[in-house]
Amino acid sequence: MHHQGSPDDHAPAATADPDAHPVAAPSDEQVRRGIEAMYFAYRAFTSDPDLILDQIGYGRAHHRTLHFINREPGLTVTALLAVLGVTKQSLNRVLRALIEDGLVDSRIGSRDRRERQLCLTDKGAALERRLSQAQRARVRAAYHAAGPQAVEGFRLVLEAMMDAEMLARFHALSEPAPDRHRTAGPDPLPASERRTEAAE
Repeated sequence: MHHQGSPDDHAPAATADPDAHPVAAPSDEQVRRGIEAMYFAYRAFTSDPDLILDQIGYGRAHHRTLHFINREPGLTVTALLAVLGVTKQSLNRVLRALIEDGLVDSRIGSRDRRERQLCLTDKGAALERRLSQAQRARVRAAYHAAGPQAVEGFRLVLEAMMDAEMLARFHALSEPAPDRHRTAGPDPLPASERRTEAAE
């Protein structure tokens, strides 16, 4: 049994067949450029929703929470904690804001009354759609430009970077539910309701 923080806990997950695609060991320069590319790609990926989040006083933690609740309506708080990998205190702070602003509905668990199940309200679904649209368009355009072989390679690289536990959680995500969004209207949170503090 490994203790928390042991090297094995944080080792990248092994591929099913490491000899299936033998490649030369990457150079230090290739690794450095890959790290820099991820940095700038992530900046681009988050730039569009960041503009919306900043206008309503939210942060990326709110976006991530909305995303995974939207992906699996009825997700329990315990399951969401496991997916996000954050502390209960941190998640409670984000959820409290989303619930108070009418974006998330928290209900007694259908199987365990001690649990809370989370769903987006219509207003929450509209905001999640606004936040995700630009990101999906950016990723879709990049996939189209790079081609299917590069897309598959990109997925393999990302999965190989995940710790074993993260990879298991990624694979355990249920299939996304059909698009239940309605056409997004104006900013779901008027200026009078905007918060002054955003979760990072």
